[in-house]
Amino acid sequence: MAFNTQSSEEQDAISEINVTPLVDVMLVLVIILLVTAPLLTQSVKVNLPKTAETTPDVKDQPLQLGIDALGLVTLNKKPLADLATLEAELTAELQHNPETAVHLYADQGVIYSKVAEVMAAAQHAGITKLAFVTVEQ
Repeated sequence: MAFNTQSSEEQDAISEINVTPLVDVMLVLVIILLVTAPLLTQSVKVNLPKTAETTPDVKDQPLQLGIDALGLVTLNKKPLADLATLEAELTAELQHNPETAVHLYADQGVIYSKVAEVMAAAQHAGITKLAFVTVEQ
């Protein structure tokens, strides 16, 4: 316990926190971390075998639904005639994979009503996973 040495008659306890032991403990912990960190990154060097290039699995890939500035709707970059065709295509995709997800790429200049119509067609087809794709500013 620390005492104030200003007056010899009264010995009052100092109510300030002594941070020196805390700093000592933290420095010891930092040293332990610096010593043990290189031990955690050991790896075994192996030569991996060479194989032929394979194509990624496309069934887990989300469908790409696009709307350009003129209102043309595309599914996986294939133009569609109307919303009924879109709904039929999405229904067929859902029969192959019930967990089908759709990424919606809408042009900045397309009117909102067209986007709403496409979203409604996707909902009627049974799509439950729909995500909007945007770019960072």
